[in-house]
Amino acid sequence: MRIFHIQSSSVSETDSLDALIQQGLPAQGYVWVACGRRELEVNQQQLQTMLHTLSGLQLVDLHVSDLINNQLPSHYDYTSQYDVLVFRRLAAGNRPTDMEHPGEPLHRAPTRGGPPILRRIDTSPVGFALFDRIVLTVHPTECAVRDTYAAKLLQSASAESRAAGARLPTSPADLMLRVVNQMVDGFLDLRRELTRQLDHWQTELLNPRTRFNNWSALMDARLTLHQLDEVCEDQRAAVQDWIEALKTWPEASTPALQREHDLLQVRSRDVLEHIERVVHHVRRLEQSTETAVQMHFSVQSSRTNDIMRTLTVITAIFLPLNLITGFFGMNFDALPLIHQQSGVLWAIATMVTVAVGMAVFFWRKRYLARTPH
Repeated sequence: MRIFHIQSSSVSETDSLDALIQQGLPAQGYVWVACGRRELEVNQQQLQTMLHTLSGLQLVDLHVSDLINNQLPSHYDYTSQYDVLVFRRLAAGNRPTDMEHPGEPLHRAPTRGGPPILRRIDTSPVGFALFDRIVLTVHPTECAVRDTYAAKLLQSASAESRAAGARLPTSPADLMLRVVNQMVDGFLDLRRELTRQLDHWQTELLNPRTRFNNWSALMDARLTLHQLDEVCEDQRAAVQDWIEALKTWPEASTPALQREHDLLQVRSRDVLEHIERVVHHVRRLEQSTETAVQMHFSVQSSRTNDIMRTLTVITAIFLPLNLITGFFGMNFDALPLIHQQSGVLWAIATMVTVAVGMAVFFWRKRYLARTPH
């Protein structure tokens, strides 16, 4: 568990929840409490006591269950006192994870096929509970999102970063949107590797000289992309619900608060735009994979047609030759040329002439031309 006290120009960190309960809420700024999902489950009573001591409020049991649930899709909910956002991340896990149990490391080799990058994408949910001056975030075990943003937050509080124009999050909602934006951008950083993996498969599918046999892995990859599309749709719906709720906030009493509210709306729309980019990219990859499969069967069908056309032409060339040999092979004594010494030469010459003539005819008709691939 990591606890941060964030003010307008400084950030301090502690890991003692008991000290925070004893000292109470600071006079300035707000508090960010980042804990693991298992920590919330085990220390639920202590965290509820902390929330009650600092804000006089507690999480309702249903929202606690939502934050603990590892399978919950992205969604937004609210009460008159606080807001709850569950957002499933799209990130490459530090260790391979199973799509059926996101966030839980595998203790055995994964059995799912497909490109390795698809097997490593972790879709574990991250929960946010927003109070007026407290934000509680619930992360999966060994969450890189929390540690990466915490390091960025501490760096932004340094004198060099402040001089360079870095701004600290001004409210719990601002911090939540920054963390969500980091999770979305994390998937955008993976798109190059993901595109490279699928492009390799498309090359194999479209190569007429190779026989593609890894169909089960390809079906798994298509299923995984479809699951990612559903995750992205839930993300977009959750952020849209947050934006609609943001519009219902009471009007600010001062220009500074109004500016802060406007910045929240701008940042929320920016997060939504990034999510839509992810949705567009995932769907494009899904369509590209589907198109590659269709083109693969089209190429194989064209190749089969070329083979059948060649065999048909060869059969058509030998058909009159078989007719000639069958005619002279009949068991009759009065057939022409069979008693002449030059008969066999005439028969061979006729057969060669017919075969060459038909071959030239088919070649001019381009029946023997090879279709380029």
